[in-house]
Amino acid sequence: MKKTFAKNWQHSEIESKLYKNWESSGYFKPEINSSGKPFVIAIPPPNVTGKLHIGHALVATLEDLMIRYHRLLGDAALWIPGTDHAGIATQAVVEKELRKKGVNKSELGREKFIEEVWKWKEKYGNIISNQTRCLGASCDWSRERFTMDEGLSNAVREAFVHLYKKDLIYRGEYIVNWCPKCGTAISDDEVEHQTQKAKLYFFKYDKNFPITIATTRPETKLGDTAVAVNPSDERYKEYIGKEYDIDLDGVKRKIKIIVDRAVDKDFGTGAVGVTPSHSMADWKMAEEHDLPKVKIINEYGKMTAEAGKYEGLKVLEAREKLVGYLKSADLLEKEQEIENNLSICYRCGGAIEPLPSLQWFVKMKPLAEKAKEAVKSGEIEIIPKRFEKVYFHWLDNIRDWCISRQLWWGHRIPVYYRNSSRKSKVESRKFNEDEIYVGNNPPEGYVQDEGVLDTWFSSALWPFSTLGWPHAAEAPRGEALNDYQKFYPTTVMETGYDILFFWVARMIMMGLELTGKIPFKTVYLHGLVRDEHNRKMSKSLGNVLDPLDLIAKYGTDALRMALIVGATPGQDIAVGESKIKGYRNFTNKIWNASRFVSLRVTDGDLQSGELGEAKLSDLNIDKKLLTLADKKILESHKSIKSKVKSHIDKFQFSLAGEELYEYFWHEFCDEYIEASKSQLEDKKTTENTKKILIKILSESLVLMHPYVPFVTEAVWQKLREFAPGLPESIMISEWPK
Repeated sequence: MKKTFAKNWQHSEIESKLYKNWESSGYFKPEINSSGKPFVIAIPPPNVTGKLHIGHALVATLEDLMIRYHRLLGDAALWIPGTDHAGIATQAVVEKELRKKGVNKSELGREKFIEEVWKWKEKYGNIISNQTRCLGASCDWSRERFTMDEGLSNAVREAFVHLYKKDLIYRGEYIVNWCPKCGTAISDDEVEHQTQKAKLYFFKYDKNFPITIATTRPETKLGDTAVAVNPSDERYKEYIGKEYDIDLDGVKRKIKIIVDRAVDKDFGTGAVGVTPSHSMADWKMAEEHDLPKVKIINEYGKMTAEAGKYEGLKVLEAREKLVGYLKSADLLEKEQEIENNLSICYRCGGAIEPLPSLQWFVKMKPLAEKAKEAVKSGEIEIIPKRFEKVYFHWLDNIRDWCISRQLWWGHRIPVYYRNSSRKSKVESRKFNEDEIYVGNNPPEGYVQDEGVLDTWFSSALWPFSTLGWPHAAEAPRGEALNDYQKFYPTTVMETGYDILFFWVARMIMMGLELTGKIPFKTVYLHGLVRDEHNRKMSKSLGNVLDPLDLIAKYGTDALRMALIVGATPGQDIAVGESKIKGYRNFTNKIWNASRFVSLRVTDGDLQSGELGEAKLSDLNIDKKLLTLADKKILESHKSIKSKVKSHIDKFQFSLAGEELYEYFWHEFCDEYIEASKSQLEDKKTTENTKKILIKILSESLVLMHPYVPFVTEAVWQKLREFAPGLPESIMISEWPK
């Protein structure tokens, strides 16, 4: 009986059905190839607040391609999904929702607020996971993790305690990036830079001071304790080492003239006021020159009592008032329009205030040395290789990592203080044993630190915490290995080049320190997705592409091909709707060619003869009957199998996709299928041609499956109607030899 094969590929009617079948059948689990060697990817966890965007789509597509390919090779392919609790972002979202209801976070109190966050997470937290499924992502959802789940929370506490006991974590008052709007310290990678028009003010502190300084932030000069000049600047040699008493509108300070090679002689006057408490660079100078550190801006972005009559003013108000004073006192020499970079919070867009704060830090230098060696030795490979220089530069210039955050949502710092020691400004790297307890079972009467850990701290443990570390690492190695013992280290970490230092390097450091092993063998870095004119996507430009809209319009396979082809490691990729539309034509081509082959093969007696329950590899093609067209396509087919495997093994996914596209569309469809039409009319070559058609088509479907999983599976199911010997899903077929 002849089976049906719809005239057109209707992606919207079948994609979700195919995906549900894959997931319910257990095809995403590594156990389907239980004897195969492990191939493991831990997905970069998107924020739990997130909605699928084009960057997520690129990540999911590249990782799914690798996972499907290795599954077809017979490897025990495991793709671990999960989401990040995103401390600042999630707390901000829930606070906003509560304000709509007229509820204030402070009135609720910490415990009640955390309850509200968990309620929100249960209701909205799985949106991005479900959206990721739309991309065909073959993650093992039974192993899905969340950075605040019980297992990962235990891992975070264990990591903190381990690092503290090894004297790699300490508490101290140091300068940090502070966001007054979010009310917390943030890490370097959470600071963004925005070009702005600004004024450079040239002035003297008072009439008696001999040097004119230049600054864009005159209000901070109320906290200056030195002026720095370049040691080779002849203009200021006579002043170096001298100290002056100044009076800046009632604020009296001693200003020492110091030298620093970092000072640019050509910027401003070549002399800069040193404000240790409100500049990262100035803090370092103060440490080197033993300068006083005066805090004149507080955590709310207002001037402190140290600012004299300016106390209580907001920063910009203080600037306006001080500039007015400088003009009236004839101290302001000139104002110059310039462009500079304003440091802003990545989450709220508010201006960052560098200021000293009592925080928890990780010593990074000892960890960085091991991480450098892992890449230098080749134990970890970074693709593309040129990013090794970026990686080494960052590790060579690494600063201690501020890991504490003044939030309620997140991993509570596992530190407990006796009496009031938690409020003391202790700058030593260790406390007396009777002042502090670090661990899970504090003595009676101890109070836990109110802060939480930086979200990146738990993310740094992701490759091994998701597999059950630390308890799985301590389990006896019996016959049935647990996930950590079987799948760690993971194989590939695929992520954006923009977080090489902030996440990838930290995972390497934490993996080596806490597990004694590298967390992954290969780092594959992709670029940003830009629009078809190579512009960064933004709402203001109106060029943002919504993956879900594109999937509805063109199908998942078309979007995947558009994201892969042209995407080379470490390079940004241009994607527009016209490109996606072009690959929709390719999926239609696959469907139409498959329909032709299916109908012509089932039109004869081949289905009841050699196929049936047999494998395609058992097809007996008669070499004596091969035509020139047969020989050419078989040779091309042999070549494409070799090329595609070689390219994918070398992480050249775009190149493999291009080769497949050209081969299938032009060599198989345009040339061989056209030639086969006359051969199918010749009784002598009919049966041999059908065998070649079905062999080439079925193996080509497997080759293309990692790229276009839905249309290849849909066609595969149609082939099984007349060739039930095929595996029940293309996902569990074998990569063509």
